[in-house]
Amino acid sequence: MINLVPLPGELRELPGSLALDGVTVTGDARTAGLLTGYFGHGPTPVRLTLDPAIPDGDGYRLAVGPSGIEVTAARRSGLAFGVQTLRQLRTDNGRVPHVEITDTPRYAWRGALLDVARHHMPLEFLYRFVDQLAFHKLNVLHLHLTDDQGWRIEIDGYPRLTEVGAWRTESMVGRAGSTAFDGTPHGGYYTQAELAELVAFADVRGVRIVPEIEMPGHAMAALAAYPELGNDAARPLPVWTGWGISEHVFGVQDETLEFCREVLRQVMKVFPSRDIHLGGDECPTRQWENSAAARERAASLGLARPAELHGWFLGEIAGFLAEHGRRAVCWDEAAHSASPPPPGAAVMAWRDPVHAADAAARGHEVIMTPYRWTYLDYPQTGSPHEPLGQEGAIITLADVYRFEPGPVLGAQAQLWTEFAATPAEVEYLAYPRLCALAETAWSDLPKDFAGFTARLRPHLARLGVAHGEVPA
Repeated sequence: MINLVPLPGELRELPGSLALDGVTVTGDARTAGLLTGYFGHGPTPVRLTLDPAIPDGDGYRLAVGPSGIEVTAARRSGLAFGVQTLRQLRTDNGRVPHVEITDTPRYAWRGALLDVARHHMPLEFLYRFVDQLAFHKLNVLHLHLTDDQGWRIEIDGYPRLTEVGAWRTESMVGRAGSTAFDGTPHGGYYTQAELAELVAFADVRGVRIVPEIEMPGHAMAALAAYPELGNDAARPLPVWTGWGISEHVFGVQDETLEFCREVLRQVMKVFPSRDIHLGGDECPTRQWENSAAARERAASLGLARPAELHGWFLGEIAGFLAEHGRRAVCWDEAAHSASPPPPGAAVMAWRDPVHAADAAARGHEVIMTPYRWTYLDYPQTGSPHEPLGQEGAIITLADVYRFEPGPVLGAQAQLWTEFAATPAEVEYLAYPRLCALAETAWSDLPKDFAGFTARLRPHLARLGVAHGEVPA
């Protein structure tokens, strides 16, 4: 039995198999380097062909026969995903079954969010995680780089973002509202050079990295570094040690908007992705309501109340990105503010399907990220041995597998890290549920949960990560 995850569109099994103990590659040089990195140099011939007639840029054709292997695709990303299928086909004894596969993705956006703000993750894990995404033909790493609890990207001209904003004195133990803390300092950040190298590593594998710089809320780490960016410069703030929603948000003065623009200028140099995520969610407006400067700004703009500055702020920054040929991405609260971002912005619908429909009706492209099916920081089971997760739901493997995104740009899983402080804990949350999301995002075949779990068991053994239960 051939156990591929996600399931390819067309698979024809043929008699025989081919030894794959190393490759001699002709064709596209960049993908050749990827192949030899996985399999080493050896006698098995592999031909890589770029053919614009192949449908969909991420689609590919793979043929394995007695004379060798051929991968054909319209773009290099398709070649890279064909290589990932070859990795999955290779058995423990170093052979690949003779097959013919024609495969195209269901959705253009097949993503996973990794939150490195709540808990900083080692750079080597980011490389490992990118390779795991590629292995499952997921093509977007949404990297959540800033939040109340930490600022994780070096920005020239603002050294305190990483000297101060990247470090907190301790972390809350338990869910939001807990009074227990661990007493252990936590922090870290990535240089722009480190992130640029990660971007290049991901690109060869067909994965693009979409950075998220949160605004105007979830900004307490930045405000700890530069209080003048907020609404009360005389009030020093720490990097937040708790979880939940902080009332401390960016101010709406010109200097703060210019700070955001400069941060994004540098972010755009590191990340060539068309899409830049601005956050835009969970932004309390009480500080603006109590700020004379914010009230004056709202009045000068003809806004009915300071709360409407939320949409105005995001619109200003989205417009700035558009001037630079980029597209803003926001969580769905932004699309429902009184002054929503321009229609060209993409929206991640994380609350309920109705919010996705509303965003689409306003002219936004939509990525489905509903928490009841895609937030993998919720427990996988009701077992008392399950690690602590978000409260209020259990999201099982079956729940994720049966999730149907609908006619949208794509779907994405979320790995928030309030309760995942190590790479092993992140992988336990991710697997096997991320495999189910990958199958839904790639394969357009009728769903068969029993067949999926049968393929999943040997797949997880091949993947070699700590993971949750797979139903019998």
